[in-house]
Amino acid sequence: MPDKAVISHRGEKYEIGRGKRFYGIWVVGAPYDAPVDRWPENRDGWQQAWARFATIEEPGDIKAVTRERKGLPLKLGRRKAGGNADGGATAAPVTGRRSRRGAALLVGEGLLVLGVVLGLVGLFPAYVGGQSLLSQWDQVVPHLLYVIGWALTAALVALSVARPSNAARFGALFGLGLGAVTFGLFFADLGEVTSGASLGLGLVVSLISWAACTAGSAFAFAASPGSAQQPSRPARPGPGHAGALALLVLAAIGTAAAFAPSWDSYVLAFASEGTSQTITAGNAFDNPGMVIAGNVLVMVAIVVVATLAALWRPPRQGALLLAGAIVPLAGEAVSALIQAGQQASPALFGISSAQASAAGLTISTGLTGIFWVYFVFVISLLVSCAWLFTEPGHPVMPGIPASPWSPAGGDEGARGAAETAVSEDADSDVSEDTHNDGVDSDAGTEGGEQSAYA
Repeated sequence: MPDKAVISHRGEKYEIGRGKRFYGIWVVGAPYDAPVDRWPENRDGWQQAWARFATIEEPGDIKAVTRERKGLPLKLGRRKAGGNADGGATAAPVTGRRSRRGAALLVGEGLLVLGVVLGLVGLFPAYVGGQSLLSQWDQVVPHLLYVIGWALTAALVALSVARPSNAARFGALFGLGLGAVTFGLFFADLGEVTSGASLGLGLVVSLISWAACTAGSAFAFAASPGSAQQPSRPARPGPGHAGALALLVLAAIGTAAAFAPSWDSYVLAFASEGTSQTITAGNAFDNPGMVIAGNVLVMVAIVVVATLAALWRPPRQGALLLAGAIVPLAGEAVSALIQAGQQASPALFGISSAQASAAGLTISTGLTGIFWVYFVFVISLLVSCAWLFTEPGHPVMPGIPASPWSPAGGDEGARGAAETAVSEDADSDVSEDTHNDGVDSDAGTEGGEQSAYA
């Protein structure tokens, strides 16, 4: 009885699958007895085979092989590249799905580019209270950081538009993390208008910029889903990582808690009286209702995004989500430092220039201790982000389909691990193909149906 290989995934030049008691990699179209390399049929063997396969093929080129239907003649089991078993055209649903994803990427890229342009335009007109962002250095720097972050997202998505790769998903996660935190900041700015400040064109344009960039990131995210071999989604952490991930979440909670209290400190010294007074400002809850709501949204977004990043698999993609959220947090810290270096006007405290001169008033600006606590927590988030980025991501081992068939030579531990993997990834596009005609003597399937690790 002739031997057979069951192919689970195929790239541009190579394909990976299961032979008789081994996992192997073949050049596409090569005969069964000429694998590039082979590994033992167990869990470690699959992981080694997949690691090798992932290094010789671009991740964006790896696709699951279309499932063979039960009852097809064995001589039709092998498909030719670019066609079906009868020599016809490739199945329309696959082409349609790819074209829809490509269109979604283009829409996302267009929205991101539009948002970046509008973000730059929004720096020039009046923002809130009749002043433009460019006239307020403590405000223009964080907004520039947002624009630069979304420009980076657009660049990563553009790489995938030009050539399919994981760059679009990396950029989309970064953009979504950035958009989640900046939503609350823009909401707070809009809340100042409800308290009597004049609404400027710069704020309107900046809000449209945020909406376009966030929507573009969402389109790019939807158009670049995770694959069966490397799903991209939150998952339960392993025992060895639970402690470190808990520290990451605690750092996010600390950052959110330190975001609320007053950061600005002013010392008013009256030379004529020989007295001084210390005043703090900037408490998130000492504002109108909409501004408070915006600040609360920022605090919630910090914790939620950090938690998702901690649970995301692969960890490197979670790092991109967290990095996007860190950009506006770092921007707030830079804004506070710039503001602390500027001379405060007596009018800020309801004192006219004439009264200040008569009293010999001098004002010293600084930062409260809680700001430095916030600063340390943001640094800890950066360290956590770097740790996530360096965490190795392992491909998921394909599982055994629900059938009486079981692989010969596979140990019970490998079967159990495979069954767990398939239960966790049941919605993946899992498929199979045969490398040669015939039925494996160890297969034992009913009615000629062929099953495999896929």
